[in-house]
Order: sequence, then C-alpha cells, then structure tokens
Amino acid sequence: MKNTALTHIHESLGAKMVPFAGFNMPVQYEGVTAEHETVRNSVGVFDVSHMGEFLLSGPNALALIQKVTSNDASTLTIGRAQYSCLPNAEGGIVDDLIVYRMKEEQYLLVVNASNIEKDWNWISSHNDLGVDMKNLSDDYSLLAIQGPKAVEAMQSLTSIDLSEIKYYHFEVADFAGIEHVIISATGYTGSGGFEIYCKNSEVEHIWNKVFEAGAPFGIKPIGLAARDTLRLEMGFCLYGNDINDTTSPLEAGLGWITKFTKEFTNSENLKKQKEEGVTKKLVGFELLERGIPRHDYEIVDADGNNIGIVTSGTMAPTVGKGIGMGYVKTQFADVDSEIYIQIRNNKVKAKVVKMPFYKK
Repeated sequence: MKNTALTHIHESLGAKMVPFAGFNMPVQYEGVTAEHETVRNSVGVFDVSHMGEFLLSGPNALALIQKVTSNDASTLTIGRAQYSCLPNAEGGIVDDLIVYRMKEEQYLLVVNASNIEKDWNWISSHNDLGVDMKNLSDDYSLLAIQGPKAVEAMQSLTSIDLSEIKYYHFEVADFAGIEHVIISATGYTGSGGFEIYCKNSEVEHIWNKVFEAGAPFGIKPIGLAARDTLRLEMGFCLYGNDINDTTSPLEAGLGWITKFTKEFTNSENLKKQKEEGVTKKLVGFELLERGIPRHDYEIVDADGNNIGIVTSGTMAPTVGKGIGMGYVKTQFADVDSEIYIQIRNNKVKAKVVKMPFYKK
C-alpha cells in the first residue's frame, strides 16, 4: 500500500483511512454529509495525490495525444486544460483524463490513480513518434481546494489574481511561497475552486499554509467519500463505475469530448456508432420513493423486466433525495421516463432526469 506525502497528517487529524487504488487514503474525517456541505457552502481540501501525471514533450507530443485521445487537443493554447478520454480498440474506454498544454511542445496528462500503469502502457504502445514521455506520478502531489470561497480564501497565498483564472484554465505561478506551482481552475465537485500540483517535498508546507489562510473561511479537510457524493450530484463519471473498458464514450454521454474532425484510436467504429445510434445510454435518475440506489442494482421496467444497471448511486446531501446514474436501454433514456430500481425485494419508482442533479 502506497502512502501520499500527507498520510501522516490525515492520520493525525483522525481521518478514517481506507485502501483506494493501491493507496492508503482518507475516506472521511468528521462525516460525509458535513464534509459535502463544507465544499458546497465554503471551502474544503482534498488530498488527491494518488492521481497520475505524465509529461509528454517534443515536436510530436500533440500528434501522439491526438492519436490516443478522443477530444481535439489541437484547440488547446498554453494555459488551457481539456477533459478527454482514451478510447480502446474494442469500443470502450481505457481511462478518462485531463490534458494540460504546458508549453508549445509540452503537455501534462492527468490520469486516474487505478489506471496509471495501464494508461502508461497504452500510450507508450502508440508512441512510434519519438515523443519523450516521463511518468511523474510518484514525485508529484495534488491538492483540490474546492468550494465557493476558494478564491477569496487562497488569494493571499499568490501574487496572481485567482479570480482571473477561468474554468479549465491554469497558471504556473508562486503559491504559499513556493515557485512554479500549477494552479488549475479544475475540480470534481461543481462548486468551483482549484487543483494545486506541486512536488512531494513541497506539499506539506503548502497544506499548512492553505489551512492557515483558509481558517477565517472555515476551511476543512475533506475525504474521498464526500468527493464521490459531490461528483455524483454533478453527474460526473467515475472510471470503474460509470465508464470502463466496455462502455463507449457515446453510450456514456461523452459525445461532446469525441471529435470526429481527426482520426484517433477506434474513431471509425465510434463514428459508425454515432451514425447508427447506441442501444444503451448512461442516464441520471432520482428516486420518487424512499430508498438509496447503489452500484450494480438492477434497473427494471413497470413489469419487472431488466432494462439496465445502476453504476453510481447515493442519498445526495445537497439535493436531499436518492439519486443515481446507470445504463438503460435507449427507449427508457428520455427525461421523465419512468423506471424502477430493484432495491432488495422492492421495486422503487424513479424517473430519468437531466443532469447535473445539483444546480447552483
């Protein structure tokens, strides 16, 4: 089991630690609902240093990224980031990721912790272009400072104007007295804020400064459990649940990051799938009766026939009801379609809704 550079701090704060993607990670501190509300209403900090970072450099770096990702990275200018995915050759997804354009011929790819080795091997297997690839995952830490008060709480730690960094843009700047920190206006919560990339040797100093600066704003450490409820209220996919090696980006509602203006892995087949239509779709639903939907629960029709499966589900703290995501046959995918979630022996009525569930 790997530790992050901050594991000892989480333990000293009394966090409940669990194994996650090969790491010893804090799942919660004071409780999921309280931590969820902290991020929705003020500001909280996640240690997400388990995520992977690959640096791709050289004149063909963009060409390699274009070949292995579904989105069009040629639109990226320096200082911008892009959500994308790595399609596999069978129609599924190797991983979803964020691509940062650092310099003219240099890109940072941020991938899911559980897929670091798989992604590295996949991208390497397509690198017949002489692109210099470095796996920085073991050397870098990542803090997600999330919530509506993040800008105000963190402004004293940097010389740049945080309010000027637009969504999915970033700056490399001073932060908490450390030079060359990546300050990215990205996150997985839907409540605004930043993700801070720094070296492992710098992160404890930065963590302490972040909590000093954020103290007047009620800043708190947040665990992975609240990260999951926050992302689910936004309808953000979680790899391994809502997308995987067998789900296509089009089935998952990720057509907006699947650009057929270029060729990429399996693009011909995916283009054909778009033209012919998919047979199942990932939808959001809310329960109309009491109950909590969970991963792998069956989705059925009024007669009890199986029509799909729940991929993510929870009792949503901000929305205040049972919500979930799941794949259903296309004829049940329209908003307001009536579906049922099989919770033990009960068929619990639900309806398909437009995501996100949480609207500011």
